[in-house]
Amino acid sequence: MEAVWNIVQLIIGSFIVAVSFNLFLVPNGIASGGVSGISILVQRTLSITPAVTQWVINIPLFLVGLWLLGKRFAMKTALGTAVLPLFVLLTAHWPAPTENPLLGAIYGGIGVGLGLGLVFRGRGSTGGLDLAAQILHRYTGIPLGLAVVCFDGCVIIAAGIIISPEIALYALIGLYVTSKTIDLVQSGLQLSKVAFIISEETEALAQVILHDLDRGLTRLDGHGGYTGAGRTVMMVVVGQNEVPKLKQLVKAVDPGAFVIISNTAEVLGQGFKLEH
Repeated sequence: MEAVWNIVQLIIGSFIVAVSFNLFLVPNGIASGGVSGISILVQRTLSITPAVTQWVINIPLFLVGLWLLGKRFAMKTALGTAVLPLFVLLTAHWPAPTENPLLGAIYGGIGVGLGLGLVFRGRGSTGGLDLAAQILHRYTGIPLGLAVVCFDGCVIIAAGIIISPEIALYALIGLYVTSKTIDLVQSGLQLSKVAFIISEETEALAQVILHDLDRGLTRLDGHGGYTGAGRTVMMVVVGQNEVPKLKQLVKAVDPGAFVIISNTAEVLGQGFKLEH
């Protein structure tokens, strides 16, 4: 059932990417990186349908990836490599809701990010220049993130030359919105905080956190940087709406406690989000 659900997420995500691509990015010439961006540039210069360009680029990249990265890699990318251009072809004639490039970049970025986030949650891939980045990373040692940025940057620079510098700036907006939306889909909407508490009233604080706040805690061994004395550091993970109550409880027990509260991207486990 997990494998089936992963495939369903990949297909739904690919469909959302294709629709967002055709409704917002193509009509406004927003080539925000990747093979999809290259296909927009090819359409503008040679009038070739984007889906055809995506197949022409993706299939050889997939074969090279299969050869260099192995069969395990191929299983994760084969379906996405084939399905995404198919959906792009099937939705190519859907009417665009806006011809404003800023709106196209923002809403196209949101849609593409939402679709790719679902694909990644399904442990799949849509292929494209991400494959080239993985190959470059594997055989040159260049960090994967840097390799992706280099490829996307080349596409955006080409858009600035072929279409216009202004469109390239819109493409940067679209790329940024896409990355943030992917992070949101991956991490979820539930925001959590992690608090580190240093206090002389360790036991009393532990009791109010465990019983009044109803949250677990972890005791960490720490040492003062100046005195070198051993101290207990309590780590507590809470929901964003629980932060005021945590601060109130700490202040009531030990007004002089040292508290650090910071954002945490994702929390898995009992009381938060369970992954099966």
